[in-house]
Amino acid sequence: MLSGFQLQWTVNKQQSGRVIREFLKEEEISRIALTDIKFNGGKILVNDTEVNVRYLLSEGDVLTVIFPRELPSEGVSGEKIPLDILFEDQYLLIVNKPAGMSTIPSREHPRGSLANALIGYYEEIGISATAHIVTRLDRDTSGVVLIAKHRHVHHLLSKQQKNGHVKRTYEALAEGNLKFDKGSIEEPIGRKLESIIEREVRSDGQYACTYYKVLKRYKEFSHVELKLKTGRTHQIRVHMSFIGHPLLGDDLYGGSQSLINRQALHCKNIQFPHPFTGKNMILSANLPLDIYELIKEG
Repeated sequence: MLSGFQLQWTVNKQQSGRVIREFLKEEEISRIALTDIKFNGGKILVNDTEVNVRYLLSEGDVLTVIFPRELPSEGVSGEKIPLDILFEDQYLLIVNKPAGMSTIPSREHPRGSLANALIGYYEEIGISATAHIVTRLDRDTSGVVLIAKHRHVHHLLSKQQKNGHVKRTYEALAEGNLKFDKGSIEEPIGRKLESIIEREVRSDGQYACTYYKVLKRYKEFSHVELKLKTGRTHQIRVHMSFIGHPLLGDDLYGGSQSLINRQALHCKNIQFPHPFTGKNMILSANLPLDIYELIKEG
């Protein structure tokens, strides 16, 4: 039997006297979520007795919210694909995604995605959830991916991301030698008119800002660390190409594939406050072998 998701609190003196609806609003459980709980199989319990949202809480009460059981998205079947798990608890999962794995299924790649692997893993460990992927990576970008195990956790993490509290650091190999040791690229990005995939710097695009720092210079390329102020589609790839230093292997944006056959881009770490414990989470993933060997050989 697949288990669902639930949250529990013990009411303290300051919280005493509030109705459950107000209490849960402060815990960022939305009215939509409460409606879902009411009509789709969830429960609200106080001291193991079912109550409604008008119940008045007292100090020492144990409030439990049981969310309706989630079902995987239609068309996303579970697959037994090994996951490189960096961290896991009851709320979230952080994995190191390999290059060549799509984040979600597509028409071109309907199977073998991270979402398929997650559903397969959830089935194996006995939890009922769909694939709530918070920080997506392009198919050929490797590295750290943050995943929520429930839609409410996804809601909390997405809000953190929107407020700039989810920070990611990337490493890349860019063609040529950058003029400056560090700097920023602040150029708007939009969809290229003749393509449904490709983006470009354009005056009517969305604001985008990328910070870079050169870690080391080599004969044919520069090893660069990058951080994003914004999170536009293909942002790093577009910005680096725009300044004349496309990523090695990124043929979509002008990079040569003579040294590597995918964009040499890796999300090396993520930092964010845990939405329930408040702990400052910092997780890292080592450079994959194809990028590491290019740095090693120089």
